[in-house]
Amino acid sequence: MGRVGVDIYPQQVGVGLADVTSFGKYLGGSPTNVAVAAARYGQDSAVITRTGQDPFGTFVHKALRGYGVDDRFVTAVPGLPTPVTFCEIFPPDDFPLYFYREPKAPDLEISADELDFDTIAGAGIFWTTVTGLCTEPSRSATLAALRARGRRGITILDLDYRPMFWDSAEQARAVIDSALEHVTVAVGNIAECETAIGLTEPVAITRALRERGIELAVVKQGPRGVLADDGTGPVEVPPAPVEVVNGLGAGDAFGGALCHGLLSGWDTESTIAFANAAGALVAGQFACSDAMPTEAEVRRKLGEVSRA
Repeated sequence: MGRVGVDIYPQQVGVGLADVTSFGKYLGGSPTNVAVAAARYGQDSAVITRTGQDPFGTFVHKALRGYGVDDRFVTAVPGLPTPVTFCEIFPPDDFPLYFYREPKAPDLEISADELDFDTIAGAGIFWTTVTGLCTEPSRSATLAALRARGRRGITILDLDYRPMFWDSAEQARAVIDSALEHVTVAVGNIAECETAIGLTEPVAITRALRERGIELAVVKQGPRGVLADDGTGPVEVPPAPVEVVNGLGAGDAFGGALCHGLLSGWDTESTIAFANAAGALVAGQFACSDAMPTEAEVRRKLGEVSRA
């Protein structure tokens, strides 16, 4: 549940937008990409979001269906355009983003009264994001959906804090705090975890999240790999080697693979290693949604990691 849009990627790598001459168009929005990634593993996935009543909105529906993602919960908001996001690509670690979500993104117009709470409560996994909490009515709708889950099953909050969507980090922390009461899995990088709970040391982060009732705390540490704790002790997975082409989709690939591992009943180390490899695969490719791997592709990558 949450953000959707159209990613406009420059076809020229290492060139600023002022000098780019051609672009590619892709489905975007973090939770939407997570749904796409999960579908690539054969999982039944759907996304709750809203678009504009425009050609880009039509593209979103066509793209979701093409990826095998159920679009029945994607509705249009008259008068608001489907968001587009431009990026610049400067490998290996500089990918500036430029969000065009004015006057307001339709995905922030999700209202509680339009939600199918029976479907939300019954899903094997419900995934939502901090961005969906940034303003009303999306904030109340997201919290209502989380309450409908009642901490049953696997309920995931992606701590995807993006400063441009909030008045302040302090405001975000207060809202995130209320959401954490309803989730069983929290996922974020160190900077996002600092915003959420005010800590930067990975083990301390996982411990604090576990103390909040989180069953699985996952901290992405960049070049240090991933730390996770499910209550049986910390599990640390080293980074998967990759020549980075575009790092923007790696987190979404990680998320979809995490969902697949959890739904498959794998142990935490196997799940995190699989998700880490999936993220590396997408970081080594140009697109995000188009690049989401199959399980066989991730298994091959894991084989490369074990031999490295």
